[in-house]
Amino acid sequence: MNIVDFRITRFQFARDRVIGDSQVRADDVHLATLELIGERGETGLGFVQSLFHPLPAEAEIERVFREEVWPKLQGRKVEAVAHAVRRPRGGNIRKLTLPFEEALQHAVWDLFAKSVKLPLWELLGAERRDVQAYASGLDFHLSDDEFQKLFAQADAQGFKAFKIKVGHPDFERDLHRLALLKKVVRKDALIMVDANEAWLPKQAIRNLLTMQKAGHDIYWVEDPILRDDFAGLKLIQDQCGPTLVNAGEYLDVSGKRKLLEARVSDLLNVHGHVTDVMRIGWLAADMGARITMGNTFLELGVNMALALPGVEWVEYSFQNFEHLVEQPYEIRDGRIWGSNQPGHGLVISELARRTWRRPDVLARAELGHVPPQQRLQHVG
Repeated sequence: MNIVDFRITRFQFARDRVIGDSQVRADDVHLATLELIGERGETGLGFVQSLFHPLPAEAEIERVFREEVWPKLQGRKVEAVAHAVRRPRGGNIRKLTLPFEEALQHAVWDLFAKSVKLPLWELLGAERRDVQAYASGLDFHLSDDEFQKLFAQADAQGFKAFKIKVGHPDFERDLHRLALLKKVVRKDALIMVDANEAWLPKQAIRNLLTMQKAGHDIYWVEDPILRDDFAGLKLIQDQCGPTLVNAGEYLDVSGKRKLLEARVSDLLNVHGHVTDVMRIGWLAADMGARITMGNTFLELGVNMALALPGVEWVEYSFQNFEHLVEQPYEIRDGRIWGSNQPGHGLVISELARRTWRRPDVLARAELGHVPPQQRLQHVG
């Protein structure tokens, strides 16, 4: 199928709650959708997200895309674009002016799967339809009451594993949050912690051992120290008993390969780039390594998670984006299902496009608030 046109829609709205970790916080949503259009009218949908700063006006987003990206797509077979392998060199080793990279992979693979009338997870080779999901709060900036309410609701909806943000300058606060979590989730829950590189290696070891002595069985610690401190990750692996090390979120494909080769992480954390995830996933499978699927927009990463044998978990973070699409992925009893529709299964809601499209940059005071999420899981 040839790619013949594209459409970009800009969105901007206030979040229903603040999200963040020990390093960052985000109060608003800055988003654009990219739709690549095939010769028979099918569309492939991708999501362009800026976490911390507004995207430029819609006309400028389109101008940059038309100048930097469109010449390499126009008229090409979508199958060829999906499978292309290039070696970037010299000045070409750089990011695009706007964050189109992940959205391009979403849209290209969505359109490719639609061209052969297959769900994306099936096109990628999956033989299973569902995988475990864990409840991730992005909760660092929530009050204690908000924290407990979020995780109590998640537990009531059937989640069996829960990840909280740690790395506070006062370690007692991390211990306090773990104690609060234990009060509101099931007794046999799996508990993960994510420090977002807040600690030094010996500090991480001391903190994890203190958590264990306080009666908290930590299933994994995510990004405890700097991403490329392989010696430090090995030290944590060796000294923290049953707690697994989950790393790689902030590394590119080359960095993930080096992490795998060093064998200093029990779990490799991957995200939303379809092509990149599958390529590093194949290498991980060849090495017998385990993978975890981190946050992806509207859980689109479930398609790659289902297709890779080393993935046991998909992250779900209650970011209240479901109103943007006609039908989100089904989440039930702590598991997430791939869509049976051709493509990745997410289709932009025309009601959302009319309601939340913001062609021009608005000041925060002008943003509309999306209503708080009414359901923490959905049945398709």
